[in-house]
Amino acid sequence: MKSIQATALALALSAFVAVPAMADANDVWLTTKAKIALLTTDGVSVTGVNVDTVDGAVTLHGKVKTEAEKEKAAVAVKSVDGVKSVRNLLQVVPDAFKSSVKATDEAIKTNVETALKGDKSVDGVKVASVNNGVVLLSGKATGLVEKLRAIEIAWNVGGVSRVASEIETANN
Repeated sequence: MKSIQATALALALSAFVAVPAMADANDVWLTTKAKIALLTTDGVSVTGVNVDTVDGAVTLHGKVKTEAEKEKAAVAVKSVDGVKSVRNLLQVVPDAFKSSVKATDEAIKTNVETALKGDKSVDGVKVASVNNGVVLLSGKATGLVEKLRAIEIAWNVGGVSRVASEIETANN
């Protein structure tokens, strides 16, 4: 009888220990999906935007160019499946973006391809096209983390104004 009670107690305790781990993993997953949504939303320049998630509640903080961009960012994140709420702490600071780099589409494409080649975790991702600084990525990634990594790599290349994604993942 004691062994049954001990087993039941052990199972109950393991369930309580597993719940926070699952919640944390879900928050990481939501943060990743929110970042992808921000990085691929037209009209949102997320160079200075950070995303934090706790129990499904997402907080955006950082800098954007306009009030409209701030609102678009919140709408993009609210549309992510599983997000319970969005706290938008983005600051509108137009002057922070005055020193944007202007580069030719061909130079941007070459620089993004070079940057992608430098990270083996995104081997299956290619630059499909670049049009007026908008980079379209295609190909395959093993998961959302690698998809996000490819988008971030492209986004951090000088002259990129937006990144669009047609990257396929095994676990959308």
